[in-house]
Amino acid sequence: MSIRVQKTFEALFALEDLREIFRGSLPTGLDEEEEKAFRAKIADLKSIIAELEEDRGTPRTTMIADTIPLRSREEEYINIQPIQAAGRLTPEARKALISYGDGYSTCDACRKPFRLDKITKPSIAAFHEDLAKFVNMDQARVVPGARRGFQAVASTLVSKGDPVIVSALAHYTEFLAVEEAGGVVKEVPLDAGNRVTADATAEKIEEVVRESGKTPALVMIDHYDYQFANQHDVRGIAKVAHQYDIPFLYNGAYTVGVMPVDGKAIGADFVVGSGHKSMASVAPSGVLATTDEWAPKVLRTTAMVGDVTNRKFGIKEVEMLGCTLMGGTLLSMMASFPAVKERVNHWDEEVKKSNYFIDALLAIEGSKVLSEYPRKHTLTKVDTTGSFDAVAATHKRRGFFLSDELSKRGIVGEFAGATRTWKLNTYGLSWKQVRYLAEAFQEIAAKYDLPITT
Repeated sequence: MSIRVQKTFEALFALEDLREIFRGSLPTGLDEEEEKAFRAKIADLKSIIAELEEDRGTPRTTMIADTIPLRSREEEYINIQPIQAAGRLTPEARKALISYGDGYSTCDACRKPFRLDKITKPSIAAFHEDLAKFVNMDQARVVPGARRGFQAVASTLVSKGDPVIVSALAHYTEFLAVEEAGGVVKEVPLDAGNRVTADATAEKIEEVVRESGKTPALVMIDHYDYQFANQHDVRGIAKVAHQYDIPFLYNGAYTVGVMPVDGKAIGADFVVGSGHKSMASVAPSGVLATTDEWAPKVLRTTAMVGDVTNRKFGIKEVEMLGCTLMGGTLLSMMASFPAVKERVNHWDEEVKKSNYFIDALLAIEGSKVLSEYPRKHTLTKVDTTGSFDAVAATHKRRGFFLSDELSKRGIVGEFAGATRTWKLNTYGLSWKQVRYLAEAFQEIAAKYDLPITT
């Protein structure tokens, strides 16, 4: 770790130690011993700052709580890990995490009716309204990840034995949500370009009705899948679903928060997004949005009454298990939201950067793109069997040679040891970083005598 990054972490930790002194003191102020500890920590902080300014010193802290290593991936490297790119926290989110990290900090000013989406200080209630507007739906709830959005909808709509239509590229969490509800997944096959079409969806629905005698309870399709990040015809699929009176769940795990999403224009009954994957939020976090038509069902409140105490909790929403995101998780999502709302307006630029890098990779002879091309997303699956894997065949480090070469150049996030098929994501990188990334791959190719077209 560079000494500047090291000292930055140490300064942050020293400030946290200062906070701890205040947390252990009386509201009237510091006592003599606390004041002494405060002064000592200030002196320590000044020393760290001096070392930071002068780019010198030795590490004082290498572990948190003796077992957790410092994570400097985002400070020291260009990170192309496919699921991390759009989940990087904004500075505002990191500040919110520092301030609201305590477990139930969101509940400081919770008043009747004692529900998360009703809290006004901080402005959680307004945030829920803004989330719904953001994806052009009527109501929204925050959930612990997109998977909990799938789960809420599936447990509401799917009964034992009900068929549910998903993509042949569906994420495993969609399968689990259906299985937990007692349903059965039915996959729509892909076309030659690994895409799901409206026609194929209609054919699958007809097949299911023919074979089971049941109309599917739900159609759940990703806009961009996690395997290739190919674009699927969600508007056409939503239209088909509605022709059969089947509700449509739009899986926006790779879209909500990175590109404009208009749920009603798409024809979605439910929009699910991932906070930690695409909304610059702490994990686990996500969003479930729905229309007023479906809200009474998926956001139903409890009717259960205790047989001894006669207790009832009518305002609590069953599928949300009352309240969902507390503390720093939710506040990070809220703090990043202004930046997230702005960045979706620059999606075209992000796609241009993605294609710039992919073009540079394709210039290395033997490299291929398995995702649709030109790219429509920043997540891409590539095949370097004919290029870097040819080097790996005779290299003493085998496939890990590429990881070694990239790491030397400050690039991480590729699948370590993978030189055949693997995924990467350029989202959020500046043009300077994207150009550096492209040059690095071509530089490595040239080092190992792989032909490069110009």
